[in-house]
Amino acid sequence: MADFPLTVDSATILVVDDSTENLDVLGELLLPAYRVRAANSGRRALRIAASDPKPDLILLDVVMPEMDGYTVLARLRQDPRTRDIPVIFVTAMDATEDEERGLDLGAVDYITKPLRPSIVLARVHAQLELKRARDWLRNQNVFLEAEVARRMAENQLIQDISIHALARLAETRDAETGNHLRRTREYMRTLALKLRNHPRFASFLTDRNVQLLAKSAPLHDIGKVGIPDHILLKPGRLSPEEWEIMKTHTRLGSEAIEQAERDAERPVEFLTLAKEIACYHHERWNGGGYPEGLVGDAIPISARLMALADVFDALISRRAYKPPMSHGQARDIIAAERGRHFDPDMVDAFLAHFDEFRAIAERYGDHDEA
Repeated sequence: MADFPLTVDSATILVVDDSTENLDVLGELLLPAYRVRAANSGRRALRIAASDPKPDLILLDVVMPEMDGYTVLARLRQDPRTRDIPVIFVTAMDATEDEERGLDLGAVDYITKPLRPSIVLARVHAQLELKRARDWLRNQNVFLEAEVARRMAENQLIQDISIHALARLAETRDAETGNHLRRTREYMRTLALKLRNHPRFASFLTDRNVQLLAKSAPLHDIGKVGIPDHILLKPGRLSPEEWEIMKTHTRLGSEAIEQAERDAERPVEFLTLAKEIACYHHERWNGGGYPEGLVGDAIPISARLMALADVFDALISRRAYKPPMSHGQARDIIAAERGRHFDPDMVDAFLAHFDEFRAIAERYGDHDEA
């Protein structure tokens, strides 16, 4: 563990009193053990307290002209630079209500005049020890928070790399997909952001869920690892029997992710969305999709987003069985499928911000693939 950041005998104490005589008395008492700064008014005290080196403790007279000690303390507590400096009131007032008022305002102690040197030194030492302990704990907390943040970021990076590597493994089975993972991830993120204030989607599309959707998107076709090469890589159209086998990639993907959920020691948020996306991203708004023929809002929002992103990218991409379409042609097909293949509100958002989707397609075009 780190050493305490402050040693008591190196502390700086600010003494505030409008009486030069009182300043001299306190200065002589404290100087052998501490560094002492002095202020003969509240305004000067505030300037010194906010300048470097900031005092570790303030001895503050209550009764002063222009600005009394209560006002000075209130100002100290309002300023982020000085709010944590402990303050001991030093005053000739000894009424209980005066002491209570000072403590209520945030003073840590109360010393009455005439001053007794042993009492002053003991209370100063006690408050400096407390400040030293508080500072040490604060520094430890800052260090621990930074270390936790570092480790969480490291774990997050490892998780993201693992997800992408797993998705890439599936993509190696289908070499023609290029930057498909990057594009569909960014389409998903963009579409979700455009819809997050829509009344139908606002409760689901929180900042956290948008982040998780983008993380989950690359796993949408992970089930293709279970499809035989002669079907997955076939250059022509699939036969009805082959097509039925191809469609099983949705179930294979969701079952693999479900098994990963069971193997995990605790729930992993993004796996829930990844499982939905893998299973249902080929469902259609009108019920004509697979694997379950879900209709409308019965299809998870995550899968509806993925459906539009996946189809748009498939249309503009080259495949062994087709050339790429232009962005405009793909846009028109998506528009024509509004309310049939795709959620109508999602299509509206896509069309309203089409330039952003086209920019993503161009930024991550297959010609950029390393």
